[in-house]
Amino acid sequence: MAGNSYGTLFRITTFGESHGEALGGVIDGCPAGIELDFDAIQNEMQRRKPGQSAIVSQRKEADEVQFLSGIFEGKTTGTPIGFIIPNTNQKSDDYSHIKNTYRPSHADYVYEKKYGIRDYRGGGRSSARETASRVVAGAVAKQVLKDIKINAFVSSVGEIFIDKPYQDLDFSKIESNAVRCPDEATAEKMEAHIREIRKQGDTVGGTITCVIQNVAVGLGEPVFDKLHAELGKAMLSINAVHGFEYGSGFCGARMKGSEHNDLFNADGTTQSNLSGGIQGGISNGMDIYFRVAFKPVATIMQAQQTLDVHGNMVTMEGKGRHDPCVVPRAVPIVEAMAAMVLADFYLIHKVYTKA
Repeated sequence: MAGNSYGTLFRITTFGESHGEALGGVIDGCPAGIELDFDAIQNEMQRRKPGQSAIVSQRKEADEVQFLSGIFEGKTTGTPIGFIIPNTNQKSDDYSHIKNTYRPSHADYVYEKKYGIRDYRGGGRSSARETASRVVAGAVAKQVLKDIKINAFVSSVGEIFIDKPYQDLDFSKIESNAVRCPDEATAEKMEAHIREIRKQGDTVGGTITCVIQNVAVGLGEPVFDKLHAELGKAMLSINAVHGFEYGSGFCGARMKGSEHNDLFNADGTTQSNLSGGIQGGISNGMDIYFRVAFKPVATIMQAQQTLDVHGNMVTMEGKGRHDPCVVPRAVPIVEAMAAMVLADFYLIHKVYTKA
């Protein structure tokens, strides 16, 4: 299976399955001499792990990271950083009913057709549990970036949206509620909606907005390795993501150039930021912001018609522990992927500019 590595200079390779012994990864290209804050890394894992609130999967995993290499006396050595995250609360029997059945809109069918075999226990490699390894790498990348601030938050659940621009939000409130929405009134509505969806045995999608601040001018490479293109690829690699837009996004397609152009100030900043902090694929020093759309989780607790391995149409109903809405737990995953993209471009920029 290809496609298990991401990045050019700052590079992560992940391994493991949802119901295997452990997940893990190898971070290559991390500069030497970075003094790691292990509590900060574990805190990122706490934000992603299941069982953290009543509106997410109730699988109970400590998600404690065990570092195996690349660190000496608390500092990175410049060699590959190996780590594992043990799986401790698998309930593989929850998936025995789909051993010969494909879940609608899940990777089950295509995995089996592509490889001739699939791990039906929690989806194996296609499970969103794989993202735990990404969060570790992203937490390390954040410490490489130092002064750059990355804040992601839930901006919509179903038809419930925050109706304020991100500049009017207090990012310190993101972790104040189970939904990870910095607008308290909207968060209450979102949480109530997710609870109701869960009672119905259904799932719901939503969006996450990410804001990256204090990025210097110059990150990103022209033509094929544009900053926004790499951010888009990183976000679209996350399980359940169906859309990505940065800056004005699709709304910009309805505007005239006279409305959309970001006029300059004398210091090189711009009066507006519909470009989303990126020009020609290169950061321009303004805030980078983008939005990521997540579909509803495929496994629902309702009877649906589906296909089995013998080509028969059958009825199936989901069982086990699943998220009714994936977006609250996906917030740290979005931040992690954004951090890896920026860390990679930061190192590339240093090589090319000899900075």
